[in-house]
Amino acid sequence: MHKTLLVLCGAAFGLGLAPAYAQTLQMADAPAAQVGLSTPGRGTSMAQVEARYGTPSDKVAAVGDPPISRWVYSNFTVYFEGHHVIHAVATQPGTPAGK
Repeated sequence: MHKTLLVLCGAAFGLGLAPAYAQTLQMADAPAAQVGLSTPGRGTSMAQVEARYGTPSDKVAAVGDPPISRWVYSNFTVYFEGHHVIHAVATQPGTPAGK
């Protein structure tokens, strides 16, 4: 029993000394801030978004629970939970907005 425990502890210790490797991933969609685009911040209300950025080209109805909806503008898409922003994503050139 003690020998088995000693072997298991030695193996676990040995694995802890193994070199770690990481991979850098290239993201296809650049965050809006990196492309110098002004987008609404998290927590902004729908009324505030519309007042600042105007009427969106498309308003996609809410689905799910909690209700998630999105508004599509020419350069970015805004995602709402209920009536507040949870995320805004820049649209890549040549990509249809909101897709």
